[in-house]
Amino acid sequence: MSVIPVGPHGGDADRLAHILGLDPRSMVDLSASMNPFAPDVSSVLMQRLRDERVVGRYPDATEATTRLAEEIGVDAGLLVLTNGGSEAIALVAQQVPVAEVVEPEFSLYKRHLQQVVPGASRWRSNPSNPLGTLAATNEIAGVWDEAFYPIARGLWTRGDADAWRLGSLTKLWACPGLRLGFVIAPNADLAQRIRDIQPRWAVNGLALAVMEDLLAATDLVAWKQQIDSLRTSFSAALRALNYEVRDTVVNWVLVQGELRDKLAVLGIVVRDCTSFGMPGWMRVALPRPAEAERVLSAFASVDR
Repeated sequence: MSVIPVGPHGGDADRLAHILGLDPRSMVDLSASMNPFAPDVSSVLMQRLRDERVVGRYPDATEATTRLAEEIGVDAGLLVLTNGGSEAIALVAQQVPVAEVVEPEFSLYKRHLQQVVPGASRWRSNPSNPLGTLAATNEIAGVWDEAFYPIARGLWTRGDADAWRLGSLTKLWACPGLRLGFVIAPNADLAQRIRDIQPRWAVNGLALAVMEDLLAATDLVAWKQQIDSLRTSFSAALRALNYEVRDTVVNWVLVQGELRDKLAVLGIVVRDCTSFGMPGWMRVALPRPAEAERVLSAFASVDR
């Protein structure tokens, strides 16, 4: 039983550092699943901050929307940039407020839905969060959350044009503090409904300013291959330490155990899966290659 409070989501390394009296900069946060091969967003931001227009004017998302739509291969009239994937979920939930959610599933859907009804139009993460598995090609949903699809398949989207599709550039570019997501609507009228209810200037100027640079640095196919290789070696190393590991197709693995407290003391933060209805399991994001040895040493040293 954890004695350190477990929040409803990952990404709580700073909070745990404060509780444990550790330096937040020393923490390796594997509770939030970010691309371990993402570009250095901070350096791109520093370059863009030299342009006073970035923070001195109200942001206009038109150019960035057009550019991302071109990259994905969809009509710009269907795409709406959002303040992270969480805003994308909240906005679409106002259009599809009654839905089916099959557990285990990402908890934000239920938070924003008015009612969860078996047999209704389904909200579904693909790949599954937390299971890390891809939906079969013949499976359907009313809303596909494809936050991790580019990482799993090396493609922006599965292409279900008749469904809502949600994306998270936050995950892909490992910039959760910047907040960048998007909605791809089934048609232009529904996309306009999202724009009509979205708060004005929801996506900040800094996020919009780095879009072109980060798209230029994006190589989905190469990232998928690197992540597959890292996941294979990381899983093998954990199994060599006698951990039970469930394989995935994404940038995390599922590890049996309840070691969140013990790992946190060592500066390693993992995601307890109890809130997913999977007690006794941890979701462990793949560390950056330079951090892998430290993470594995922590797993090796804890008392099970």
